[in-house]
Amino acid sequence: MNLLVTGGSRGIGRAIAMRFGAEGANVALTYMSDEEAAKSAVHQIREQAGEQATIKAFQLDVRKSEAVDETIEAVIQSLDGLDVVVNNAGIMDNQAAAMMSDEAWSRVMDTNLTGPFYVCRSVLTHFMLQRSGRIVNIASIAEDGASGQANYAASKAGLIGLTRSLAREYGPRGITANAVVPGLIETEMIEEGDDRLVDYWEKSCPVGRLGTVEEVADAVWFLSRRESSFINGATLRVSGGLDAAP
Repeated sequence: MNLLVTGGSRGIGRAIAMRFGAEGANVALTYMSDEEAAKSAVHQIREQAGEQATIKAFQLDVRKSEAVDETIEAVIQSLDGLDVVVNNAGIMDNQAAAMMSDEAWSRVMDTNLTGPFYVCRSVLTHFMLQRSGRIVNIASIAEDGASGQANYAASKAGLIGLTRSLAREYGPRGITANAVVPGLIETEMIEEGDDRLVDYWEKSCPVGRLGTVEEVADAVWFLSRRESSFINGATLRVSGGLDAAP
């Protein structure tokens, strides 16, 4: 199995890359700017996957369509094919809607929604030629709306719509598209955020805790396997039973 995961140098993306690597997959990950984190991820994944696996990192700004096309081609050549694409790269720029700048809106939408569209568009020709392929988009429970995150919530809601559209268009060609919808997950982004959100989650979530990146990675792995071939256009929530952000 050959995997591409965007935003794979840390957090959820890195856990996904490691999960696939541990199963013996060839893995390509992209990163925006932190080359050292990407090198560290490649080293860690290779330790699990073994020397026989191909593990590569590619610098990529998913907002640039030509760069996306060039990177996808390089990934396919490097891995000798591509079976699974995970759109994980994403950012936040939280502001109240009335105070949100044009830049904050555009940067989040371009990264979280337009970028995944570029990636999907680029891989679809390859997937259609082989009449198989798995697309997994990493969304968020913020898709239902979140205070101070109009841009982020809109981008993730749009990602769900994109996922379902791809599922309808390309299901007949052997390609499935699904979304994983994490709740609050223990990542570097959370550690740098507001402690009040963590308190809210731990008190309100039926499971009583935050999720882990490994639990999200397990969900992506499941959606990429043969056993999930009849799951298409679905949203798999990894949220401990709490489905709304404050």
